[in-house]
Amino acid sequence: MKKIDSIYKKIDEDYERKRDFQEEILSWYHEHRRTMPWREEPLPYYIWISEIMLQQTRVDTVIPYFHRFIEKYPDIRSLAESDMDELLKYWEGLGYYQRVRNLRFTAIDLMENHGGRLPGTYDELVKLKGIGAYTAGAIASEAFGEKVSAVDGNVYRVMARLTGERGDIRDRIVMTRLKETAENLLPDKDTGDFNQGLIELGALICMPKGSPKCGLCPVRSHCRAYEENLQDEIPLRRRNKERKIEERTVLLMDADGRYAIRKREEGKLLAGLYEIPHEEGFYSKEEVEALIEDMGMEVISIEGLEDRKFLFTHIEWRLKGYHIRIRREQGDFIFETLENISINYTLATAFRDYFTELGEATQQSFL
Repeated sequence: MKKIDSIYKKIDEDYERKRDFQEEILSWYHEHRRTMPWREEPLPYYIWISEIMLQQTRVDTVIPYFHRFIEKYPDIRSLAESDMDELLKYWEGLGYYQRVRNLRFTAIDLMENHGGRLPGTYDELVKLKGIGAYTAGAIASEAFGEKVSAVDGNVYRVMARLTGERGDIRDRIVMTRLKETAENLLPDKDTGDFNQGLIELGALICMPKGSPKCGLCPVRSHCRAYEENLQDEIPLRRRNKERKIEERTVLLMDADGRYAIRKREEGKLLAGLYEIPHEEGFYSKEEVEALIEDMGMEVISIEGLEDRKFLFTHIEWRLKGYHIRIRREQGDFIFETLENISINYTLATAFRDYFTELGEATQQSFL
């Protein structure tokens, strides 16, 4: 009998097949896993920081940020005592800044209420601000050896193909069903490695539509999607809602090499970060000149910049920019050199490339 026959009986209810699956995942992971600093030294704090960084961000992007962050904030105490503006600067480029605000909030909570340590169980971890079910499962299983699943998007995709799930992978009922399957497949030992093995399998082999490497998959003999040639149809995802489009005119005001920036208000998108001043809607050069003069500044020249767009989860900014040379600094803005901006201010990513376009700074200076 082919292993695939057990899929129709549910692999997580077939002891022999489940054991084979566990061994195949663990063996493959131990041989093929990528080297990551938090895997080589799996301290609870390191795993926590890495998992928050990895939300919405690729591993190869995260690693240099992780090293720099840990060098500055090596433990929970140093994170709890951090200055928020400086902390945001160390997060600059990773985006989704509420993540790092939650990190600091939780570090303070840990110092005040948990003896400066992360709790060792899933049930306690998931109560902390900014730590959801997946992150709690990752910390609990990898750092503390608790038998609990860590199901991210990669694992949902693996489970959907494994079981031949035809429902929408973002539907709450389907997600619950797939998570239960992953939980039922957990081994009694090496749970952290098993969880990481499923994640790694989804990241390197069982990749999204059009690119799964089934010929290299260590568990394809268990996979219903592979057996029925449905890899490109599973998992099913409904279309995302269309983003709301917002048009903005960016005013890159230049007073002899010192550029105007301002801090975004609390309660707004990108709150607490710095930005280049901008106005809603698209302005012509003539309208920009009139606007700057209304601010009390004398315009020397105006040059158009490359049109840009920046995507948020539910919003798309379409940006029309102007490099505006002015006679002197004026208005309720901060005027700084590019060097000082890059060192001392956390600039929202949507605006950072405008400085590189001037040819007076490199992207590296803003990393």
